[in-house]
Amino acid sequence: MDAELYKLENQIEQLIGLYETCKADGRELRARLARLEAENRVLADKVRLATSRLESVLEQLPES
Repeated sequence: MDAELYKLENQIEQLIGLYETCKADGRELRARLARLEAENRVLADKVRLATSRLESVLEQLPES
């Protein structure tokens, strides 16, 4: 009986450890996602600006 309780206790401790690891991983992934989304917004703005500038330059070119 004691051996079974000891085994169960160890399994519960392992489960708690895995839960804590997954919880920390989830926090890190959410933070990384937020950083990447912000970076993506900045890059999208730069692409829009470059597209606008390029269209402006193309409009100024004489037609052949």
